[in-house]
Amino acid sequence: MDNKFDKIDLQILKLLQSNSKITNLELSKQIGLSPAPTLERVKKLEQNGIIESYHAKVNMQAIGLNVRTFVLVDLKWQKENALDRFVEKIHEIPEVTECYIITGDADFLLKVVCKDIPTYEQLLFKTLSQIEEIERLKTLITMSKVKKEKLLPFNYE
Repeated sequence: MDNKFDKIDLQILKLLQSNSKITNLELSKQIGLSPAPTLERVKKLEQNGIIESYHAKVNMQAIGLNVRTFVLVDLKWQKENALDRFVEKIHEIPEVTECYIITGDADFLLKVVCKDIPTYEQLLFKTLSQIEEIERLKTLITMSKVKKEKLLPFNYE
């Protein structure tokens, strides 16, 4: 898509980020269009990859996942295919919910979600530290969340 959005497209994006369960009828009322063209616009945003998916946001603590850590990872770049092998192995660890290649003090940043500290310790010593492509790990344990914004910082006007 050429990323040229009109005012109505931007309103749709803003409203759906705030509440993806909004009905097409309610969405159409809020943007001032009838339901059929509203649905057509949403489908077009989906088809063009602007809206990627819809998700239920699950409360981690409510289902017993009480520990969120961020792990800085340095790779052993001298190992053959270190990057590809590391990425392949990280994809097999369900507790690693996000993985980013970064610049600065490390090569990767992992977001890890676990039940408790003993579970994280087990993951760290029995799984992560056993990945031979890893040179060094540094764990940052979160205490509490003070902000998590659903709405992307974009000019929706």
